[in-house]
Amino acid sequence: MASQVLAVISVVGSDQKGVVARFATFLAERGVNIIDIEQRVVRGMFLMDMLVDLRDLSVDLAALMTGLLDTGKAIDMEVRVALHGERKPKSLVILASKEPHCLVELLEQVKSQKIHAKVLAVIANHPTLETIAKGYGVPFECVPSDDIDQHFADLGKRLSQLNPDCIALARYMRILPAEIVAKFRHRVINIHPSLLPYFPGAAPYRQAYDSGVRVSGCTAHFVNEQLDEGPVIMQDVFHIDVGSDSLDNVKLKGVSLEARTLAEAVRLFVDDELVVVGSNVIFKPGLSRFRKQASQ
Repeated sequence: MASQVLAVISVVGSDQKGVVARFATFLAERGVNIIDIEQRVVRGMFLMDMLVDLRDLSVDLAALMTGLLDTGKAIDMEVRVALHGERKPKSLVILASKEPHCLVELLEQVKSQKIHAKVLAVIANHPTLETIAKGYGVPFECVPSDDIDQHFADLGKRLSQLNPDCIALARYMRILPAEIVAKFRHRVINIHPSLLPYFPGAAPYRQAYDSGVRVSGCTAHFVNEQLDEGPVIMQDVFHIDVGSDSLDNVKLKGVSLEARTLAEAVRLFVDDELVVVGSNVIFKPGLSRFRKQASQ
């Protein structure tokens, strides 16, 4: 018996009747077997992932993919098809400043292939982290921010040239202008060192320390035009021992958590395991489960 030829088909769009039947019929008529399926409706949006076997495909692969896209267009739905084993890494640009912890974690996880991405460049507003980037074999570019308008003009031009799938703000410490945010909508991921919406803006660790809260944390979120108000991808927490922990203790607890949380958010994005619906991020657990099944 021939071995399986696996692929993942993802469908996203406004909920309507008959979507599953339409795609299932289309696939069955072309000899495609659906092995597993996961679907949900969230706030009027329909999300479906299917693990399929193409070994008995009765048409050309290009014709199948074109037909799937056309089927989606006919009902105003976005369709993506990924063949198992041929998943290309997404492109990633990391924006940084002087703090190394988030940058190092991202580069380590890319190097170990935990994050399935290719880093096109580390772009920083200071030269401090150049040695770290080059130590991982990653191009480093310094765009000085003494003249902030010129900085953003140069940065915007460079990002347009690179056109990455994802931009990670590894403690970049600058507020991106609306033009850049709009061009890379839902592709820029920031890490903020508090549990948003609490303690937004500057000095969040001091805000948490001064307020006497016993739990704080960090938030990975997509960047939008409002400061620290973009769709939240994930959050994680650490405990503060009020009366014993100093401000430095609080910062130390937060720093390592920032790096891990940002890296996990980037991993989820590049693995297509999330989608933005309105102002919310919805996870698609089917994809990770399908990939595990396909690897067995």
